Amino acid sequence: MDTTLQDPLVGQLLDGRYRIDARIAVGGMATVYRAVDTRLDRVLALKVMHPALATDAAFVERFIREAKSVARLAHPNVVAVFDQGAQGAYVYLAMEYVAGCTLRDILRERGALQPRAALDILEPVLAALGAAHRAGFVHRDMKPENVLIGDDGRVKVADFGLVRAVGTATDTTGSLLGTVSYLAPEQIEQGTADTRSDVYACGVVLYEMLTGGKPHGGDTAAQVIYQHLNEDVPAPSGAVPGLAAGLDELVAAATARNPDIRPEDAVALLARSREIRAGLTEEQLDAMPPQAIAEEHDAAEDRTSVIPRVIPPGQGTAHHTSRLEMPPSAPQGPGRGRRLLSGRGRRGPLAVLIAVLLVLGTGAGVWYINSGQFTRVPSLLGQTQSAAEKRLADEGLDLKGVERAYSDTVKRGTVISSDPGSGERIRGNDAVKLVISRGPEIVKVPDVESLALAEARRELKKTGLAPGMVTREFSEEIDRGKVIRTDPRAGTERHPDSAVALVVSKGSPVDVPDLTGLSVEDATDVLDEAGLKAKVLPDRVNSPEEAGEIARQTPGSGAEAAEGDTVELTVSKGPRMLPVPDVTGKDVDEARSTLEEAGFEVKVDRPFLSFSDTVKSQSVEGGEKAAEGSTITIRTKGL
Repeated sequence: MDTTLQDPLVGQLLDGRYRIDARIAVGGMATVYRAVDTRLDRVLALKVMHPALATDAAFVERFIREAKSVARLAHPNVVAVFDQGAQGAYVYLAMEYVAGCTLRDILRERGALQPRAALDILEPVLAALGAAHRAGFVHRDMKPENVLIGDDGRVKVADFGLVRAVGTATDTTGSLLGTVSYLAPEQIEQGTADTRSDVYACGVVLYEMLTGGKPHGGDTAAQVIYQHLNEDVPAPSGAVPGLAAGLDELVAAATARNPDIRPEDAVALLARSREIRAGLTEEQLDAMPPQAIAEEHDAAEDRTSVIPRVIPPGQGTAHHTSRLEMPPSAPQGPGRGRRLLSGRGRRGPLAVLIAVLLVLGTGAGVWYINSGQFTRVPSLLGQTQSAAEKRLADEGLDLKGVERAYSDTVKRGTVISSDPGSGERIRGNDAVKLVISRGPEIVKVPDVESLALAEARRELKKTGLAPGMVTREFSEEIDRGKVIRTDPRAGTERHPDSAVALVVSKGSPVDVPDLTGLSVEDATDVLDEAGLKAKVLPDRVNSPEEAGEIARQTPGSGAEAAEGDTVELTVSKGPRMLPVPDVTGKDVDEARSTLEEAGFEVKVDRPFLSFSDTVKSQSVEGGEKAAEGSTITIRTKGL
């Protein structure tokens, strides 16, 4: 705990509930304290945003998003969030207190870990991130500081402060939010982050656990960024000879510079890790790392911070480049500077820009921002999307995209923030991205019972929900075409844009009459009287019914239909005519079996006082044809 300065919050009761006992850690955006919930009498961790940031609506929204996102995960390897609130300038999260240390503490004390220990830490981290990824979230700031190891050995992932929904990961053209040592190339180059960006960071963390040091180093953030973009993460066995090849493969897969060839998310990387672990021997898992002192580094390098992106000439606004403090010289080491200046690859323009600025220093950036014409982003907060777009057009600015986010304070459909923000300096021909409110993160399903389907759909959309699948069922109480109920039911809390299924009434049920054997005209009349419609199918079939009569119907007799439903009718073309076998002279039982197999009914006619079982004659002579299903009478011999 840092006791060099007196912290004004230590010893205070925050929000009338949380007694702050000690400061645990200080980060780039918040301070974490050990506190006691005086209502429930339990120890917890209190994460308090720095007061200077509490005036920034975007940071506050992100801070609140952390609480809501993590609360929905409920995973044993994720630090739980209990509460969120504010008192004056202090915005806070109340979280689970994990007595123990961070992975960073272990690496500083011990350096490299045995492969078994590294995998024992990596796998619960991946399980936690996997739950987040499958729930639609990206962590975006994985590093050893955010891996907590309890005194009981439990591993938990903390600090989802930069969490964002996978579908809303967008291009943050002006700056990066994260920790430079663990940023994936696409985060640096494009400002985008998805599940594969977390996978990359986990690969860097695994390399650090196996070797005791980071894969990319340098005196400045710019030097580390350059290596992320232009150099593969080296094999850990290069730093620790004797490590199993499978561990090299796992690090290489996770840290591939091309995100398309990394495992798609933490679940996939976890499966890969377990597969590789299963192929390692006990000796390989328990290989002792060489005795070494954990690498010395500036703690600020491990903090989450706003890092200006380096934009290739012609691909971004000039003021972004000016914010990057480039080093006056390349990293030290034989031939290192020469490689920086001459290196070529798929990021040619970006590498050239970095190399030039490395040589020229920050003066080049100052010259660059002073060229061209600038304006200020107008205030758009609270305006509707259409009004904001018009205001931008009036100012000569383009719209570069729209992102939607939850807000408890900003009305649905209006502007929460913009990028760049209101009042920021921007080139006159540049573009602005809008963040539009989706309304509160939780809305209630409205009561739409007895409303017409179209009206119910409008009501759901108005509330911020999406009309879902429509099913229909009979109802004695609700008129045909109107809503019986919703699923989930009225009053249920759901996230905006969630689908709500609708059950619509088919009206009172109608019993379908038996139409078999009726003429088409008579069958149609019967259906009309029942409130049903007739549809005569074009194909006719053979049946015992006479030609022109109804052979079968769908739905069948006795089924329930709604008023106005259609009953399909199939018309008979009469029975099939089949050849009759000759059974004269045969035993009665044999004759019966033969005729029935041929498709006929059988009747036996025995003369008075006849005890013979031999067939004397048959009603239709053998070889002649008779209607399928008709009755053939056989007679036995008399006295």
